[in-house]
Amino acid sequence: MIASVRGRVTALSPEAVIVDVGGVGLLIACTATTIAGLRVGEEAELATSLMVREDSLTLYGFADADERAIFELLQTASGVGPRVAQAVLAVHQPDAVRRAVATEDLSALMLVPGIGKKGAQRLVLELKDRIGPPTGSIPLARAGQPADAADQVRAALQGLGYSSREAEDAVAAVVPTTDEAPTDVGALLKASLRALDRR
Repeated sequence: MIASVRGRVTALSPEAVIVDVGGVGLLIACTATTIAGLRVGEEAELATSLMVREDSLTLYGFADADERAIFELLQTASGVGPRVAQAVLAVHQPDAVRRAVATEDLSALMLVPGIGKKGAQRLVLELKDRIGPPTGSIPLARAGQPADAADQVRAALQGLGYSSREAEDAVAAVVPTTDEAPTDVGALLKASLRALDRR
């Protein structure tokens, strides 16, 4: 297993980063939150998890080992693969996931794209005794708080090389003006990039 990667960031995209490790460019799938903390040309260190399939090898990257641990634990639940596990971490930080499971907060878990009521119930049932208690005071993502997702996307756009004004304008163009929060950071980032391409 490849537990971590350290090297120079050579490219960023909305869903992945390329890190040069000893002359080899590794493509690492990351959430928008993780990507937001990276800059092309700078050195980065990511905790990683390698997923081996018959037809592919996919390396997933995380800001720290705690995120990786939650990512791997989520996949032990029935019906949860790496994409859904990554989506959970795009919406909630590790402690927020622990709190949602521990308190059986189905509505918080259902904010994650791809997780409905039954999926949220299954996560609680299968992980409650294994995920452990929250270690900090990180709040859960909540409907009605669009700034969380929007702020992550602004940071990710700046990490991709856009100015703060360009990032602000792109997010403003795609964030709904209703009370419903855009909780899917990945979808919001893609929509913002499309808005920038149209300029």
